[in-house]
Order: sequence, then structure tokens, then C-alpha cells
Amino acid sequence: MAEPLYELRGVHVDYRTPTGVVPAVSDVSFDVPADGITVLAGPSGSGKSTLLRVLGLVDRHTAGTVRLQGRDVGGLGHRARRQTRRDRIAVVFQAPPDNLIGHLTVAQNLRASAQSAGRADADPDILDWLGIPGTGSWRVAALSGGQQQRLAFGCALAREPDVVLADEPTSQLDAASAALVLDVLGRLADSGVAVVAASHDPDLVAIGTRVVRLREGRVQGEAA
Repeated sequence: MAEPLYELRGVHVDYRTPTGVVPAVSDVSFDVPADGITVLAGPSGSGKSTLLRVLGLVDRHTAGTVRLQGRDVGGLGHRARRQTRRDRIAVVFQAPPDNLIGHLTVAQNLRASAQSAGRADADPDILDWLGIPGTGSWRVAALSGGQQQRLAFGCALAREPDVVLADEPTSQLDAASAALVLDVLGRLADSGVAVVAASHDPDLVAIGTRVVRLREGRVQGEAA
């Protein structure tokens, strides 16, 4: 059996506020396979985005164990966490403009993303793969919201990561644009890149090869 990409065991995440400690995630355990689409599903406030930040090595967990490809990441220092993010992890945010450099062209965004991960440039065929051919010289502002989000996944792919983490990637899109983004997600997973998406979109949940359902910071169930 293939080793999971991530292993979470008894994970807790607490945040300190002026009024005291607030538990965001409590005693969460699950695995993320090294391929396919894992969906963290649940309503707002269920802990989805918090777990994505833990998986992305942005936030530290308070207790429990998080392993990435068998390595316990809990004790990694700032430099090692940053290097791991650069080499292995790409992130797509909820709002399309937050993923891109607005004053650059489409091609420049792809190149910048590739180079930020130590790659020379993005695959020249990536725009065809994204369904936005011929847009390389366009400014980001000339793209629709759905096209921008597809470009965001293209920028993620240009980094050649082991995993793409996506936070509510369809929530700000109309139904037609969301369907195109879901198609890109499916093809991204088919290419061998693991995808972890936090979402309450039933259409995204439906394409998940593994679904972890969350409520009030706890796992309510899993399906594969």
C-alpha cells in the first residue's frame, strides 16, 4: 500500500485571542493519499481552512502529529518549513486576484511562479491545457474570474509540486466557470499531483476521491 502524502494524528489547533484560547481544530486524524482529490468538506467555521494552513506549513498545530511523506513536520524550523513549502507545496486561494500578480501578463505570471520554485519556466503548452490558449500576452485584468482561477491552478502546476492546496476555489465563481475549474482540478489530479481542497461546494465534493467531513473542528466522517 502506498505511503500517504500526509498523516494527521490527534491534531489540535488553538488560537490565542484577547479573551482566551479558542480551539479551531480538536483531535483530528486522517490521511491524505499521494494522488487524487481529497476534499475537506464542511460549513464555515468547521476547521477546513485551518487544516489547509497546517498542511501548507503556514500555521503550526498545537498538539498531535502531522507527517509529510513520513517526516514529522512539527519540529521543523522556519527555514526548513519555508524550503518545504517552496519545493513541495502550491496554494490556490479563494479569490482569483489573490493568486496572481495583477500588473504582469499571463505568461509572466506562469514564469514567475515556476521560478519561485526554482524552475526555469512553465511548460509552453500549459495555456492549452488550462483551456485559455492564446492569452499569454494578456494582462491578468483582461481575464474573467473563472479564467483567472484556472490560471492560478496553472501557476500552481508550474511549480511542479507534490500537492496543491485549494481553499474554496469555486466559491466566487458562477456555475459555468466553476465547472471549468473543476475540470482543471480533475486533470491536475490525473497528472499525478495530489490535490487537497477545502470546500462546501457539493459539485467539488462529488469529484473528490476522498472526502473528510468536518464540523466544529472535528472529523464527522470519511469516504473514499
